[in-house]
Amino acid sequence: MTTKYTKDHEWVRIEGDVAVVGISTFAAEQLGDVVYVELPAIGKQVKQGGDMAVVESAKAASDVYAPVSGEIIAVNDALNGNPEKVNEGAEGDGWFCKIRIANAGEADALMDASAYADFAKA
Repeated sequence: MTTKYTKDHEWVRIEGDVAVVGISTFAAEQLGDVVYVELPAIGKQVKQGGDMAVVESAKAASDVYAPVSGEIIAVNDALNGNPEKVNEGAEGDGWFCKIRIANAGEADALMDASAYADFAKA
């Protein structure tokens, strides 16, 4: 199980042909208190880098982009009534959705944890 990161501060954990996706802890800290999450519809086809979801905080609303292309096969319904789960565990219980990966090679271009930590500091 490998976790990779995008330059838009999403994380993706690859589990076989499924990608679990959310926003990074760094992104959640920058947003502040998350007050609303708009999750994608199950069955939606997403393209790498395309709009996938929306996260709103007291400070701003931000688009969440798909780190890999594929089909949304599950969403974290727990966020609908408890968007603060994103702040409590952005890279754990605060995940947004699961994508059945269309092209496994797309994840190869994403950053590992070390590269992302350096990127987030810049």
